[in-house]
Amino acid sequence: MASTSRRSSKLVVLHIGDPVKWNTDFYAKFSEDFTVVRPSSEERQREEFMKGLREKRWGDFDAIFRPFWNTGGEMGRWDKELIPLIPSSCKIFASAGAGFDWADVDLFAERGIVYCNSAAASSESVADFAIFLILAAFRNLNWCTSAARTAADFKDCHTNAAVLSHNPRGHTLGIIGLGNIGFTIAKKAYLAFGMKIKYYDVVRKSRSQEADIEAEFFSNLDDMLAISDCVVLATPAAPDGRKLINRSTLGKMKWGSRFVNIARGSLVDEEAVADAVDQGRLIGVGLDVHEFEPRVNERLKKMRAVTLTSHNAGGTLDTHIGFELLSMKNIDAVLKGREPLTPVNKHLLSKVAKPKL
Repeated sequence: MASTSRRSSKLVVLHIGDPVKWNTDFYAKFSEDFTVVRPSSEERQREEFMKGLREKRWGDFDAIFRPFWNTGGEMGRWDKELIPLIPSSCKIFASAGAGFDWADVDLFAERGIVYCNSAAASSESVADFAIFLILAAFRNLNWCTSAARTAADFKDCHTNAAVLSHNPRGHTLGIIGLGNIGFTIAKKAYLAFGMKIKYYDVVRKSRSQEADIEAEFFSNLDDMLAISDCVVLATPAAPDGRKLINRSTLGKMKWGSRFVNIARGSLVDEEAVADAVDQGRLIGVGLDVHEFEPRVNERLKKMRAVTLTSHNAGGTLDTHIGFELLSMKNIDAVLKGREPLTPVNKHLLSKVAKPKL
């Protein structure tokens, strides 16, 4: 890849990953407004990528664009080894996906770079899947669907599942993280099942948003866990990198409660979850994400009350199209002097450095 100079009056976007697939009309205009350079797959391997940054192979680019969650990440974690190599001209990193555990957004902020994710594009898909897992946890859907394959298991489930199953209506749903995805889950659960919404977050929603779903805010996580019939983990990361669901927090949950994770597997101690199921503290569990993906906890695999899926919650074509478009729109906004649409670390950036907008 030839070096990009600043002789062009256009700002430069470093495009990491596959070519744009769906929003081709927007990308055509995007490519007219900015100079887009795309390292090859070989150049995106960590050592070669770092070498390219040191050599300024792609010039003093102004933005980093990653339109897909499953490509463009070949260089691995963006950390204290990699981020300092980014040219000082860079103003924004916009990426597909909701999670950002692979990127040190605090360090990006120290460098004056706003990091934008695309969680808003996946809110509907992830929330729909969360509703399925909530229903599975209340109605023993793992048991019910697997038992239909043999006559003996069918009869056992048909006879015995009812007394262990409950309607979600009227039960308390505790949500950890009421961002775009968490709020969408809450709204669906409130409107469809009439569930009572409680939530814990580092930032409280507006009173009008709370009123829309009759939500009650908790500033103390343990207090919310203690009254929840089902807890949904919907936060992209723990502020201090710790596991949010561990033996201590599980010990604060009600006996006979349920747990659903559509956030990040790294936030959960799965052995502690398995113990909680064995003890009867948890009577229903739904996990779409796993601690050591793609490997799934062997104990949890064997548990009838546990529904396991393969990190599918955001996996719809609609989400992929939205990821791609929202990433471009964030860059388009920032490089044209407007506010980013979905910033993750803007509050940190404003504390440590003035935005280079």
